[in-house]
Amino acid sequence: MPELPEVETTRRFIEPVLTGARLERVEVRRPRTARRNLRPEDVSERLNGRRVGAVKRRGKFIISDVEGDLTWVTHLGMSGRMQIAKPGEVEAPHTNAVFATDGGVELRFVDPRTFGFVAVFTPDEMSASGLDRIGRDALDDLPSVDEMSAAFAGRVPVVKAALLDQRFIAGLGNIYADEVLHVARIHPARTIGSLDRDEIGRIRNAIVPVLQSGVAHGGTSLNDLAYLLPDGRAGEFLERLGAYGREGEPCRTCGTPIERLVIAQRSSHFCPTCQHLAD
Repeated sequence: MPELPEVETTRRFIEPVLTGARLERVEVRRPRTARRNLRPEDVSERLNGRRVGAVKRRGKFIISDVEGDLTWVTHLGMSGRMQIAKPGEVEAPHTNAVFATDGGVELRFVDPRTFGFVAVFTPDEMSASGLDRIGRDALDDLPSVDEMSAAFAGRVPVVKAALLDQRFIAGLGNIYADEVLHVARIHPARTIGSLDRDEIGRIRNAIVPVLQSGVAHGGTSLNDLAYLLPDGRAGEFLERLGAYGREGEPCRTCGTPIERLVIAQRSSHFCPTCQHLAD
């Protein structure tokens, strides 16, 4: 579930803990957590004793520089989160990896469903990882209206599926794609080839403000609390959602009940009045 706002919020919390810190102890408790490396042991062996440099993000990935020309990649998957703790504090269930720093802090990777991962790549492994095929970052490097129009022209996928395609724009997931389309007043089942330049502009103009608002409120913690901030608090964007998860509730703009349909095996929430299928 964690999308760009949740990942960026996590990055901002862990950046001061990791940047410049030396990793004194690295434990990976589940081999599946380190499955992107040829040997699960590579993660602990390559990180132990090394100093961490810049902590960056691209789309839904946290990417950290590590001395020795290594790159530490973290993906939270569907249920993953990072927890900042002190040594000796009770561990949360499903703590699959622990990274202890010389600053007396532990960074713990908690992931009940184990779709997330941590990996440590050499330059050649990084090139072969496929991460270079991730699209432009939705928050920091959003394509222009002209670029989006050219990419969408004549294509048949529906706009909701297109926004979820990380190969073009990286970072949007189910929650924030619904929010973007609601703000832009575009029905999620419109084919992208049917959108005119004004409609594409509305979508583009909605993306950054929606994501910035999500980041400002610490992301979206759903009722299952699978995602929490690294300090243990829940993200507060849930109460500000306009469409996602609000089936049957009144649209905050016009009062029409929000509806739900399934697109590309994902639930899509929209207002049938504000988001006409055909304008």
